[in-house]
Amino acid sequence: MRVKLKFPNEKPCIIYPLFVRITDLNYGKHVGNDTILRYAHEARMHFLAAHGMSELAAGGTSLIMADAQIAFKNEAFYGDALQIHVFIDELSERSFSLLYRIIKQDQETAIDIAHVKTGMVCFDYTARKTVTMGADLKNLLLSFKN
Repeated sequence: MRVKLKFPNEKPCIIYPLFVRITDLNYGKHVGNDTILRYAHEARMHFLAAHGMSELAAGGTSLIMADAQIAFKNEAFYGDALQIHVFIDELSERSFSLLYRIIKQDQETAIDIAHVKTGMVCFDYTARKTVTMGADLKNLLLSFKN
């Protein structure tokens, strides 16, 4: 069965623009799954940085990616202008998910390229274990859920 992700109706917490680089292409001359996951990582880092955080300093904790899902919708090629719409999903005491809708604007139509979901877990890299989410990170994530 194919992966199907449902996006919330609220506005994305960030829209990250990028252009497909020649080094993003695989042997099929289109963007491959490894690159799509790197795009999600780039958008996530940009979102955190815009709020004074990083994956190693995320409001009192660090983050680690526990899982990822990618659903391809269309091909993207060298030079395509893409937008990554990032949404907060499935918030809990120790984790949250991010949804990424990667689109290409073609004249007046938004063409979905890929849908991505990453499960992010609050993690202590010294103790090597999961931890409770810090208040600053939780408040940031909640601010986009309303």
